[in-house]
Amino acid sequence: MHDQAINITKNGIVLPGRLLVPDRARGVIVFAHGSGSGKESPRNILVAARLNETGFATLLLDLLTAGEKENYRQNVFDLDLLTARLDLAVDWVLAAPELRGLPIGLAGASTGAAAALNVAARRGRAIAAIVSRGGRPDL
Repeated sequence: MHDQAINITKNGIVLPGRLLVPDRARGVIVFAHGSGSGKESPRNILVAARLNETGFATLLLDLLTAGEKENYRQNVFDLDLLTARLDLAVDWVLAAPELRGLPIGLAGASTGAAAALNVAARRGRAIAAIVSRGGRPDL
């Protein structure tokens, strides 16, 4: 298992994350956390570990920067912002040599689920699966 702290950066934005890649990974799941959750959430870490055990790479990251969390309630419902950040994460996955060619799935929770649906709609066949847990698809 390859476990790596990563930073996704663009235009001065830094999104820290954690990439876990099992040997012979068969896909990669990008987590899109919603309100009240993040890459350090015990529930998300547990779900990622189970996915890793079944051969899926996982990318846990926060869609908001530390500074943006100061206006958390406003930003957590900014669907355009969350969608752009998740789209940035998908770009990073597509460029990562250790993930090249793997199918991409998005696992969204709360407002992250709405962002996952938006990204999947924009990306079409580049996204192989979407999971919405307690999502806000109405957004």
